[in-house]
Amino acid sequence: MGGSRGTWRASVSIDQATLGELLGLSRPSVNAALRELELAKLVKKVRNGVYQINPMLAGYACPEDAEAAVKMMPKAGRLDSRNYVANYRKAVAAYQDQLAEQRKKRAATAAAKKTAADKRRGPLHAVS
Repeated sequence: MGGSRGTWRASVSIDQATLGELLGLSRPSVNAALRELELAKLVKKVRNGVYQINPMLAGYACPEDAEAAVKMMPKAGRLDSRNYVANYRKAVAAYQDQLAEQRKKRAATAAAKKTAADKRRGPLHAVS
């Protein structure tokens, strides 16, 4: 925390496996939950393993610090925007589209590898 009037930037540094152990969840479940929190703008990923809590949810030493932190936020990150729910739904839909595109690419790559392997093997001949 900064001085008496500085904002407190709440960040958590913990790996997903440890967080999963603490919560009784698998690492993939923790990853999915963090992604949902990020899409909802409740947390922001700072770097691998470090997330910052939205300033509108974080704790502060005094109300003035909270007010200053919220005023410094870009309007798009605020939770009290009248478009918050619509923007959240758009973000979720875009993320789901991104995942679907990644699945298509993986399937196409796997199919191409299988085709190439089948060509290398050549046709099967009966052995008498």
